Amino acid sequence: MSGSRSATMFLYGNGIFTTLAVVDGKPFLWEKHWRRLLDNAAKLELDLSQHAERAVLGVVAESVAQNKIENGRARITFFDESPSEIWGGFGADKTSLSILTAGPRAISNSFKLTVSPHLVNSTSPLAGIKSCNYLNHLIAFEKAKGRGFDEAVRLNERGDVASACMANVFWAKGGRLFTPSLKTGCLAGTTREYVLENLDCEEVEAGIDALRAADEIFLTSAGIGVVSVSALDSKKKQYSGHPITKLLPF
Repeated sequence: MSGSRSATMFLYGNGIFTTLAVVDGKPFLWEKHWRRLLDNAAKLELDLSQHAERAVLGVVAESVAQNKIENGRARITFFDESPSEIWGGFGADKTSLSILTAGPRAISNSFKLTVSPHLVNSTSPLAGIKSCNYLNHLIAFEKAKGRGFDEAVRLNERGDVASACMANVFWAKGGRLFTPSLKTGCLAGTTREYVLENLDCEEVEAGIDALRAADEIFLTSAGIGVVSVSALDSKKKQYSGHPITKLLPF
């Protein structure tokens, strides 16, 4: 992009994305991902009218085939290339599409979780939106990695468990399954939705003590599937083969 043109994506991170699992060469839970993209675009007033669902799915399939991704991931990003009212620029409003593909993420056999000091703001206009303005998530993730952990739990401004940096959180206690309510500011993950459709699970607003007392903790996302947590800080967690760990085909 030349200095004579401004775009709100490059200046302000105005865009949305989703990462979907590729299973046997095909997108998994495509309908859920597309529905969330449309919902998030509407909330940010991002125009997707030039990107028909069938055409986008075709581009994803082509990229998966070209890169020979049998089992892995695909990221779909829509970003706003409209001129900025603040910095000027020229040209018509435009929403562009980017597709990235990759193999599966490497997951530790002993997945360690900590608590992040970086809070989720449930009152933010971006709460619950998978926006390209993602640096808060990435900073929290990298800080946890730098301390020797694989991920971190993030609380909201009220002290409720909201999510991990890049995943949703579930936990089991006394034979019951729980996950944070969307009121906490967590993302409505597609894998989260799939779990709720297939298992009895209570959506709650609960503090970190609920996780510390949990029998098992699980993280879910399209990028990692379902991961059983081996420890929260210094407290080890059991693994009992809970049904959530057998729910996905990857």
